[in-house]
Amino acid sequence: MSKYTSGEIARLCGITVRTVQYYDARGILIPSELSEGGRRLYSETDLKRLKLICFLRDLELPIEAISQILKEEHPEKVISLLMEQQEKLFREEIADKEKKLEKLRELRSGLKSQEFISLEAIGDMAVFMEEKKKLKRMRWTAILTGIPVTALQWFSIIFWIVRGIWWPFAVWVLVSVIWSTLASRYYFNHVKYICPECHEVFKPTFKESFWAHHTPVARKLTCTACGHKGYCVEIWGGDQK
Repeated sequence: MSKYTSGEIARLCGITVRTVQYYDARGILIPSELSEGGRRLYSETDLKRLKLICFLRDLELPIEAISQILKEEHPEKVISLLMEQQEKLFREEIADKEKKLEKLRELRSGLKSQEFISLEAIGDMAVFMEEKKKLKRMRWTAILTGIPVTALQWFSIIFWIVRGIWWPFAVWVLVSVIWSTLASRYYFNHVKYICPECHEVFKPTFKESFWAHHTPVARKLTCTACGHKGYCVEIWGGDQK
């Protein structure tokens, strides 16, 4: 059976001799025997154990956790589960790269439709594409939270017509005003706008945003950087604390 010195087993596993010595000191890789001269010698079983330790370290497990896993009656079950989780992580990373690749393709497709486009405009497109999903998610949240308010509106109107009782309608008006104010403030606290003239990202006042003419993707505002007044593209503004 092959025997390996600290230097040889370290080289086979792509680590330093000092790391092998550290694992020995921590009690997770004890050499099978010592030579007559006192040198540590490792067996094939020790080599497989070290490769396993290196794999677990690549998963960013602390030494103490590795020690506990190796002491289990069936460590292979724990390791198998860790491998499944690592595979899941890799698949998620691949999916994320695929999304970024798709964004790159969309950007390239947009550039082909124009003979010339400025670097500022490219930056605007990239920012808009990156934040589009977050903005869409927030808009859907606003719509879904508004459903109960709308339901209350119809209930109060029907109740007033059928029973002649008006106070549920008054309650709805109060709830609607409160909800509209809070929802609007939440919305405008989480969006910003890109000026089509100077390409600066800016945040207008709540009052200006609330009353401005708008489309599903833009709002008619005055840029705080250059003073241009016109439709500015709405983007995600980040989580506000």
